Amino acid sequence: MRPINPNGISFHHPIAFWLGCALIVAGVLSHWPMLAMGAHVHYHLAGMPMDAPMLIGMALIPLGVVLAGYGVMPRLELMRRVLQHPRDLATFRVADSVPLNAAHWTLVVVLIIALVIDVMKPATLGFVMPGMTAEYAISKKTGGLLAFVALIGTTVGSVIWGRIGDLFGRRAAILLSALMFMATAICGAMPSYNWNLAMCFMMGAAAGGMLPIAFTLMAETVPAAHRGWLLVALGGIGTSAGYLAAAGAATLLEPTFSWRALWLLNLPTGAVILLLNHWIPESPRFLSSVGLENQARAVLAKFTGTVPARDAIEPEAAAPDVGDERQAITGARQLLHGRYARVSWGLVLCGIAWGLVNFGFVLWLPVNLVNLGVDASGTSAILAKSAVLALPATVVVVSLYHRWSSFGSLALFIALTSLALLVFAALGFAGVHSSAATLAATVALLISVSGVIAMLIPYAAEIYPVQLRATGSGVIAASSKLGGILGAGLGVAGFFEHFVASALLIAVPMAISGLMLFRDGIETRGVKLEDIQTAISKAA
Repeated sequence: MRPINPNGISFHHPIAFWLGCALIVAGVLSHWPMLAMGAHVHYHLAGMPMDAPMLIGMALIPLGVVLAGYGVMPRLELMRRVLQHPRDLATFRVADSVPLNAAHWTLVVVLIIALVIDVMKPATLGFVMPGMTAEYAISKKTGGLLAFVALIGTTVGSVIWGRIGDLFGRRAAILLSALMFMATAICGAMPSYNWNLAMCFMMGAAAGGMLPIAFTLMAETVPAAHRGWLLVALGGIGTSAGYLAAAGAATLLEPTFSWRALWLLNLPTGAVILLLNHWIPESPRFLSSVGLENQARAVLAKFTGTVPARDAIEPEAAAPDVGDERQAITGARQLLHGRYARVSWGLVLCGIAWGLVNFGFVLWLPVNLVNLGVDASGTSAILAKSAVLALPATVVVVSLYHRWSSFGSLALFIALTSLALLVFAALGFAGVHSSAATLAATVALLISVSGVIAMLIPYAAEIYPVQLRATGSGVIAASSKLGGILGAGLGVAGFFEHFVASALLIAVPMAISGLMLFRDGIETRGVKLEDIQTAISKAA
């Protein structure tokens, strides 16, 4: 009998996984000779023909991704068990009764590193685009397709990876993102802009997928008393550090090695996540949900210090409406029907409205502030001051989510975002040209919109059942990216040039989502995940 891995589950097909990793690395490295040939022209490769090693490498990479992906897949009989015979809810008394210990903090650190790498990928686009547009001699509009394609990738990836996380496991989905990061490093040697677009979509899919999975794994592993604040802090620290890492890499590498170095970083940073896989356990709740109690107990032993008794993981016989729970396994559409429908629609609407604000209204804010009478240099100063003043708000968000109310805090920051938008609409309508009023409104908007996204996906990771937790988190994450796609499209169409109208029209769905969540939200602060499901069932 195969020994039980302390991480809960070993690779079902380890040879396929590591062989696939080797093929990906070989495929990326096969592009480096051509890259080295371009050193004397500052790595200007646009228009150069691809040689035989590059073509062979491009064939090795998808083969490696398929092999490695097969390596992290559970065996087919386990997948059939997940799809056809979902188990009842389980109670994890031991997992929720222990204090935070070294194992928990190790997981937190590893997931922060993973999220920093994850956020860093799309964040590098802003630093890549100037050099890329110059080298390929393309217009800014054509270059802007790169960010648009990446945004579409993150939307699609959030949904697909969420489903993978519920079928293959949380750990497998995270490792799959790392593999995709490594594979997309070949963008650093691509002589064609179109190839960069294709790879950027894949990179966006992997980045969009890892975020909700990391929150899901954290939610299912951390004790209930500390789950909320750690989830919010994880997102805040990972996002901030990811953008700083992207800026630092651009500052250090781009002047010497050109914009291509930022793409090539995908190989070593993706490899870092693979090397950390020993400290990325599978979720004990996922393992228990598919009938792997021994593996679930092995993971719990890492976090409790002792092997839990068998009754530490037991069916919750009193949980109502188990039939609905079994139906929930059929797919993401169940999130928008039945007991989860009202809160899901509120979260989806909030995500879309947030995307419209962040990727639309805020993006066009500098132009509109100039139209309000603020000079260009003053606009930059206002935005810089607002961003600095918004940073301490993360502490306030974490404190409110942990000490007051989870869904109440989310609804509060949604309301503040709507109010800030209405203030901007009033300033524009009245023609008020005041730097102080503009600064106050900008600070309020940046603080509130940052608070919304800091809580949105963590809250989703808490409210859905184990069989759909990754899928639900992915769908909510995708809704925020969908709002970003809509915001980018409306920006191109000139919608945000109508300052007052755009502020009012975005404030409406944002406010509606807040009312929906305030009415139908479920309190998760300090509550066990299984008890949250019971509360949702009783409220339905």
